[in-house]
Amino acid sequence: MINILIVAPHVDDEVIGCAGLIAKSTKAGNKVYVVIVTNGNLGAPELFPLEGTLKVRSEALKAHEFLGVEKTFFLDFPAPRLDTVPAYKISLAIKELIFKYDINTLYIPHRGDIHKDHGIVFLASLVAARPIYDCPVKNIYAYETLSETEWAPPYGDDAFIPTEFVDITEVMEMKLKAFSFYETQLKEFPHSRSLEAIEALAKLRGSTVGKLRSEAFSVIRRIVD
Repeated sequence: MINILIVAPHVDDEVIGCAGLIAKSTKAGNKVYVVIVTNGNLGAPELFPLEGTLKVRSEALKAHEFLGVEKTFFLDFPAPRLDTVPAYKISLAIKELIFKYDINTLYIPHRGDIHKDHGIVFLASLVAARPIYDCPVKNIYAYETLSETEWAPPYGDDAFIPTEFVDITEVMEMKLKAFSFYETQLKEFPHSRSLEAIEALAKLRGSTVGKLRSEAFSVIRRIVD
């Protein structure tokens, strides 16, 4: 049994980056948990009214149910200003889930994404999953998020470099359907958060490794017993 935790800074990051992986994992009988770290209404109510936050969370739960997610957690840290929160508090919240649900595989946002919240969640997740005190996490991967990863400045140290590819050809339609539940987030092409762009990236990543559709990840750590 593989227990997977997808750590998403904001609602929909998890579907854009990992929906294919989630679908394949749940179909294989593994348990997938999703934690949404932030609450936009608490961080910037002038930008994210309560009604909108409740709506997008409802959309997230529908998408996760469709993908077979075991359980979804909302942590309620303020977005888009995680830089105002002591980092250890975020780490402790993620760590609690890791130990409670015996998580052995962790998917986290890429550190170089344009949104500062993503980099903060990346580092907080690594602290939460330090290989000490019998931490169950053996594998950590970073995922890419359209409209965050590709818009970041092109600095070498922060570039997303895919080193692992998951063939999602058979579940591509599930990924598109899952994102379609996010009616408040869905955009028209050529916006990055459009169904066309999501499939285009899957085609690109797939062609890199001779597959029709793939999701790409960057290996952060793997412990092989």
